[in-house]
Amino acid sequence: MANKNRSSPSPTTPKLMETNGFSLMNEDLLRNILSRLPATSFASAATVSKTWNAACCHILSRPKLSSAISLKPLPLVALQEVFDKVMSEPIRPHFAIASVGPGFEIKDVLQFMVEKVGSRTPIIVKWIDGNIDEVPVNTGIVLTVGFVPGLKVDVIPLLRQRKAPQGSMTDKFVQDIKSYTSSMSGCTSPQAIIMIGDGNYAMSMETIIVGDERGQFVYRSSDVSRNVSTNKKHSPDAVALVFARDRNKACGIGNIEFHFALSKGVSAIGPRLKAASVRVQDSYTVTWLTARREGQQEILDGQQMLEDIDNEMENNMDCVDLYIGVTRRRNYSVGSDKPRMMTTLALHGIEGGDSEYLYVDGVGIRTGDYFQFYHSDPKTALSSSRSVSSTLRKLKLDWDSKSSLSKSTIINAVDKKEAFGGFIFSCLGRGESFFGQLNVDSSPFLDNFPGVPVAGTFCGGEIGRGCTSLTANGDEGGSARCHLHAYSTVYLVMSYTPPEH
Repeated sequence: MANKNRSSPSPTTPKLMETNGFSLMNEDLLRNILSRLPATSFASAATVSKTWNAACCHILSRPKLSSAISLKPLPLVALQEVFDKVMSEPIRPHFAIASVGPGFEIKDVLQFMVEKVGSRTPIIVKWIDGNIDEVPVNTGIVLTVGFVPGLKVDVIPLLRQRKAPQGSMTDKFVQDIKSYTSSMSGCTSPQAIIMIGDGNYAMSMETIIVGDERGQFVYRSSDVSRNVSTNKKHSPDAVALVFARDRNKACGIGNIEFHFALSKGVSAIGPRLKAASVRVQDSYTVTWLTARREGQQEILDGQQMLEDIDNEMENNMDCVDLYIGVTRRRNYSVGSDKPRMMTTLALHGIEGGDSEYLYVDGVGIRTGDYFQFYHSDPKTALSSSRSVSSTLRKLKLDWDSKSSLSKSTIINAVDKKEAFGGFIFSCLGRGESFFGQLNVDSSPFLDNFPGVPVAGTFCGGEIGRGCTSLTANGDEGGSARCHLHAYSTVYLVMSYTPPEH
């Protein structure tokens, strides 16, 4: 009969581990072993003892992005495959973004991710028509998880209420972002926002905003009160993944920065016009307008405007996609903020034209607004892409040169400022059929930051805005700010600077 007063220690108790030889390992060997564990096992190892926890914290002292793609035809198989890939190494997910093809049920993907990474992890699942790497697929999935110490991250939705004016809900959306950022960092300007859906860009220019203006999505916020399901009263129009500085950042954590670059893909054509009359259909998706040439009184209908553009293009208008770029001068204010004048360029796709009106996609055009025609242009896009590659190369060289000028006479590789991840948002119309060659849009990042994880997605409207010297020069917009682009590729580079010793 067993002695009831004698306890048989569990083979997994920390006390036994401290005395059975594990504690005899030197620090380097312990870290080497722990760094090879998958994320789930790594998380368990961190709870074994203070020594192991300290080793795990040292391994994950720097930010990390992990991204994977699967083209498996069965959605559940593809989902499990990308999850296993991104979690195959140590990482503590601070956020997750999944971009999936039409073969996936986005709510099922969200539920899977919540079960795997926890309900407190901010998650966005976005439906797309394809994945980057120039592979248009219906069943693909790209999953990205990020660990960003020194930042606070959460998902904030723009909820539409049927009985509330849209403007008031948009203002609340911006105020929610500012309030969250203020509570985390002490200031109202986030470092960066990844936006999915038609949101609002009335944020400080210090904040970089990138994303996709169209497409279905579901989300999960760490704040339960924000997780409002689509119902008769509420429907999310947009969602923002907000990156804010952590004012309670622990000692020994360096700085994360975001860098924005844009490859443009449209060129202006024809004279500058002024909207003479503007009508909006009841559907609120198409605007009818007439126009005058600048300095003239003759009113032009849609047929006249399109014939002029076709002549400018030497009867090749059918070979391109057409837009009008509307220069808007508007007073913007949010809540009790003082209104300020902003000049923006908004691109609207051409739906057609007849002897009465020109028909364009979207709303927001006013009588008296100036506009110009734009067309998709692979030569402009290729030149702009090369310019982005050049500016990213200069950025990397600048980081290297600053490291070499530091006070230390010996430069350790781990002490340099370097890219640790990135995102690419590319127009669905770009790719091999547009450029006549492969990998044009991925090359600027991959050539300059080889081995650095990057996640990409095709978009139906590329969001890209940032006060940065990385933006490739082009004629889209001139001095006006353009937040929503066409035939473009938007790059978000994430860098890390270790703390000074």
